[in-house]
Amino acid sequence: MRGFLPDAAARSVPYALGATLGYAADRVFGDPRRGHPVAGFGRAAAALEARLWRDTRRAGVLHTALCVGATVAAAAVATAATRTRVSRRGPAGCTGGVGGQAPGIVLTALATWAVLGGASLRREALGIAHALRSHDLEDARRRLPRLCGRDPQALGEADIARAVVESVAENTSDAVVGALVWGALGGVPGLVGFRAVNTLDAMVGHRSARYLRFGWAAARLDDLVGGPGARLTAALATFAGPDPRAARRVWRADGPRHPSPNAGPVEAAFAGALGLRLGGELSYGGRSEHRAVLNPAGRPPEVRDIERAVRLSGRVCLLALLTTTGAALLPTEASPA
Repeated sequence: MRGFLPDAAARSVPYALGATLGYAADRVFGDPRRGHPVAGFGRAAAALEARLWRDTRRAGVLHTALCVGATVAAAAVATAATRTRVSRRGPAGCTGGVGGQAPGIVLTALATWAVLGGASLRREALGIAHALRSHDLEDARRRLPRLCGRDPQALGEADIARAVVESVAENTSDAVVGALVWGALGGVPGLVGFRAVNTLDAMVGHRSARYLRFGWAAARLDDLVGGPGARLTAALATFAGPDPRAARRVWRADGPRHPSPNAGPVEAAFAGALGLRLGGELSYGGRSEHRAVLNPAGRPPEVRDIERAVRLSGRVCLLALLTTTGAALLPTEASPA
C-alpha cells in the first residue's frame, strides 16, 4: 500500500514527529514568553476555585473534574479537527504520507512545547548553582521558590544544594517524563491532561487548612497519573546514571519510605546514582517536616552536585523522548499486506 500510511501509523507517526519537534523547541527556546497556556489554565482554575470552593472533598472533586475534563475535551476536539482536515484530502486511510499529516504534527509540537518544562528546570537549577558559586546566598534564596516550595530564608548553602538536587529529580518526572508518557498513550489530550493534573496539584494539592479537603481530589489524581512517569524516570536514571547498581539498590530500599509515592522512587534513584544523601529535615509553608533519609551511606550534596543532577536529568529526558516516541510507533495491530 504505497502512498499512504495505515491508520495506526497515521496517528503515531505525526505524534512521534510532533513530540520530537516540541521537545527540541523546549530545549532551544524554553517556555513561551507570552500567553503561556499553562499560565492561562492556572488563571482559569483559580477563577473557578473562587466560585466553587467549599471545605469539602465533594467541591474539590467537582473543581478537579471540570478543570481537567474541559482541558482534555478541548485537546480532543482540536485533535479531531486536524484528523478531519487530513481525511478530506483523500479517501479513508489515504493521507498522502507524512507530509499530509502536517496539521497533526504542528498541533502535537505546539502542545509538547507548551507542557514540557525541561529548559526552565535546567535554567532555574543552574541559576541557583551560579549564585552559590558566587557566594551570593541571598540571590540563591531568592531564586529557590521558582524551583520548589521550600522556605528559603533559614537555609544555608548545603540545604539549598540538597533542595535543588531533590527538585531537579522530582521535576524531571513532573515537568518532562510524565507528560511524554501520557502523550505516547493518549496523544495531545494525554499531554495536556497530564499537565493540567500536575498544575492543579501544585495549586491546591496541599495539606493546608484551606486545601486539606478541597485539594484531596487533585492530589490523589496527581499521584495516580504521575505513577508511570515516575517509574520510568527512576528506571532511566538508574540506566543513565554513573552508578546503576547503587541507584537500583537505593530506589528499592529507600524509595518506599518517602511520603510521596512518585517523588520517592525518583529522588531515591537520583540519590543512589549520584552517591548523595537526600531527604531529612525540610520546611514548607512555615511548618517543619522530617522525611526519611534516602541513601544514608551517601554524602551531603554540594554545589557541584547541582550540575551533576542537571546533566543526569538531561540524559533521562532525552531517553524518555526516545522511549515514548518509539513506543508510540509500535504497531497496535497487524498492518495490511
